[in-house]
Amino acid sequence: MALELLVEDPSGQAWDLTPSAQSVTWTTNRTGSPGTLKFTLILKGSVPFSEGTSVRFSDDGEVQFFGWVFTISRDRWGVVEVTCYDRIRYLKASASYAFYAQTAGEIITQIAGDMQITTGVLADTGYPIPSLIKQEETCLDIIGAAVEQTLLGTGTLYVFYDDGTGLALQEAASMISDVVIGDESLLTEYTYKTDIDEQTYNSVKLARPNEETGRTDVFIAQDPTNIAQWGLLQVYQTVDGAVNDAQVQAQAAATLEYYNRAMKTLRIDSLGVSGLRAGQMVLVNIQALGIAEYALLDKVTHTYESGTHTMTIETLTL
Repeated sequence: MALELLVEDPSGQAWDLTPSAQSVTWTTNRTGSPGTLKFTLILKGSVPFSEGTSVRFSDDGEVQFFGWVFTISRDRWGVVEVTCYDRIRYLKASASYAFYAQTAGEIITQIAGDMQITTGVLADTGYPIPSLIKQEETCLDIIGAAVEQTLLGTGTLYVFYDDGTGLALQEAASMISDVVIGDESLLTEYTYKTDIDEQTYNSVKLARPNEETGRTDVFIAQDPTNIAQWGLLQVYQTVDGAVNDAQVQAQAAATLEYYNRAMKTLRIDSLGVSGLRAGQMVLVNIQALGIAEYALLDKVTHTYESGTHTMTIETLTL
């Protein structure tokens, strides 16, 4: 494990912080958050860099994170804590958009262009979203909605992330890792949870404004069996008036199919594997839980400290 932590200001002046770094933490989330790098330094003099400085963190020559400094804090003992984010942080800007018959990749391309953010490889989902209208929402939430609509429209899960060169979109199935975590393989601790509390719905109600009648058309998809077992767990959403009956009914059915289940999550502590990030899939093998299958990584935190590399992983859809 050969680590390298470099920062460079816009003028081209660079600093190698590797000898000063006491700990480095790199975190990725599958949805809703930028990649984050936090590191702690011990410095005797002043901090030589400032906010906006670019940061590159590598492990054995492979870049793990590229982003920019956003926060610097320091105490009286010379301990400096730095927080950095990747390109997705700039998508927290608010905007309003109306998209019609555009794919998620096309939506990302347009937003990235408006926000002056570079793009990497954007998969062609082949699914033009009928309409996506958002008012004064963050660009990240708008893109998240496009990815979700693609999932509901196609049944295929895509992952949106910063690949180090730009904003990227890939099918989760193409991001399968050859890593195995479990009995006799990297695992040090785990916690397994099932719940119907946070993201489980057995009733979907979609409302569509009707300009001709001045009223709202309501479309409902339900699972009576699970309603009898769990009680009514309903989600209510508004769809654009331009979407026809068949499209709204299909969206309601797809939403119900995805959310009408108990959520299963697994939190794992393990030895570190360089490059592993949220959105990938790994084979999990834990005999005590009866699990031997691929799991989608929802959150991955790498910690480098005192010459060791460990990970904390949260998985979904086990």
